[in-house]
Amino acid sequence: MEHVRYIDKTREYYSRQGYDKTYHWAANETAPFTPLTKPLRESRVALISTAGFTLVPDGGFDEEELRRVKSGGSNMGSYQVEVFPIPSGLPEDRILYVVGNHDRAQSDMSDVNTYFPLTRLREFQAEGVLGSLATDFFRLKENYSQRKTMEVDAPEVLRRCREDDVDVALLTPV
Repeated sequence: MEHVRYIDKTREYYSRQGYDKTYHWAANETAPFTPLTKPLRESRVALISTAGFTLVPDGGFDEEELRRVKSGGSNMGSYQVEVFPIPSGLPEDRILYVVGNHDRAQSDMSDVNTYFPLTRLREFQAEGVLGSLATDFFRLKENYSQRKTMEVDAPEVLRRCREDDVDVALLTPV
């Protein structure tokens, strides 16, 4: 498979749209990454994603509800906290991708593990690669605002992860 030159493609796209300024990529020079203090096999792991999915209620959606959910308009967030807990034990068939903001040439998003790898994490836990899974995983609404991410959502995710004694967070941005 050939590498997708996402940054170059995005710069070209914005240039073709007539924007004078080069697209400014979010950068965090002070990210609090730290070395693991214990092996992964002893660590508690959380999954955090910006994938545009919804949770299917018990009993599923009827046709009208499903049509409404899939045509729900913008998935863009606000400046409010938009951190949604996803029980780590939730069956993967209860997750439905509903937002089309992804590279459709790379994935049609029909496999939940391409954007929210529940099955793979559970397999790693069963194999002893990971110690335990967090009580909840998290979905954040994408906002395309580095400020909102840094000032609102990230502190909330960190607070919740600390409450659950999470050691490692796996990020799946979409």
